[in-house]
Amino acid sequence: MPIIALMYLLCFLDRGNIGNAKLDGLMTQLKLDGNQYNIALTLFFISFSIFDCPANYIIQLVPPSRWLPGTMILWGLIMMLMGFVKNYPQLAGVRFCLGIAESGYYAGITYYLTMWYPKYMLQRRFAIFLGAATSAGAFSGILAYGINFMNGDGGYQGWSWIFILEGIATVVVGCVALLIMVDYPSTAKFLTPNEQQYIIQRREFSEVDEEGDLAAQVRAAITDWQVWAMCIVQLSITVPLYGITYFLPTIINDFGYSTSASQLLSAPPYVFGVIVLLVVAYFSDKTQLRSPFIFATQTIAILGFIINITNAPYGVKYFGTYLCVAGPYTGGAGSIIWLANNLEGKCKRAIGMAIVICMGNLGGAVASNIFRSQDAPRYILGLGIEIMFLVMGMIAVPIIALTYRRLNARKDTLERRAEVDGGDILNAKKRSFRYTL
Repeated sequence: MPIIALMYLLCFLDRGNIGNAKLDGLMTQLKLDGNQYNIALTLFFISFSIFDCPANYIIQLVPPSRWLPGTMILWGLIMMLMGFVKNYPQLAGVRFCLGIAESGYYAGITYYLTMWYPKYMLQRRFAIFLGAATSAGAFSGILAYGINFMNGDGGYQGWSWIFILEGIATVVVGCVALLIMVDYPSTAKFLTPNEQQYIIQRREFSEVDEEGDLAAQVRAAITDWQVWAMCIVQLSITVPLYGITYFLPTIINDFGYSTSASQLLSAPPYVFGVIVLLVVAYFSDKTQLRSPFIFATQTIAILGFIINITNAPYGVKYFGTYLCVAGPYTGGAGSIIWLANNLEGKCKRAIGMAIVICMGNLGGAVASNIFRSQDAPRYILGLGIEIMFLVMGMIAVPIIALTYRRLNARKDTLERRAEVDGGDILNAKKRSFRYTL
């Protein structure tokens, strides 16, 4: 867990540090005008979404201990190159390439965790992993504040050093990960055969993991209603999540604070977000429920965005940013794990999760274009759209949960009949699966 959490911290740091670079001279030196900054953000999500599903298919063929660190080293090199861009076309091109390189990590590591942990121990581990992404928002602001003192060193402005230094750190951690990461419990050399068997048996997923051939499981994922239903939930979370990630420093700056103060003030909301994320994950696993906690975090988020769309004093709006960060980051973890708990089959789970993450990242493309410079300082359009998406998710979550409840009731009825009529062991295993609410 420590190494993959550190890897994802750097992944999200590299993805979101452009928001800090924007305040440190990126816009001025590259002469970005109009919506060019927003388009550069959007290109990342376009390439990310295109290559997300193929990347999660590749992890079925390439050992995770090679694939995940390899993609990290690649995106670290691309991040370093971003520090040397001289104009808008170069920035846009490098952002597009960054999306390709990072596309293999998030879905891949999410699937990787499902192969190690039982379904009701999974969200706490995933929260530690995703907490690294939330922490990246805090580190990004603090690092940007410190790196800005290097402005002019070597002939490069502060924004260039943000990309270069954080890219170097990513490459170093990727090389370390190549040496220490392991693949699956069945092949982990540090485990004894008994320990390997114990871990595998604890995973309820393993009861139905190998059902059907690879092509059949891919088709099953694409045609499963719950994959597309969860896409709606994920999209309703990622639009607010990426919106606040990329534009929080700018929003705080428009409260009237200096650039340095804005970088520092963007950190505390993420610290609060990590705390909420870990607490919610603990109780979600303990109660073996997902939907009530997802709905609650959506409520927290919508309250924060409503505060910021009003004419409230800037101090109150800054408090609202804490809710804007905590809600989406916590809800995003819950929705992915909810789907992972409810997809039967190893490959089906990998492809289904990749589809949901892919669709969710299209939310990043939306979020990249709704906070326009002409809407400052209130950003009514952007905040209004994020509220709309949250409402959409708050409608979808209860509907999905009620559908799962009905399906479980149907399985209960079939199991009672099977106990009377008799049935083979395999069918008994299939009947024992229950959807998590």
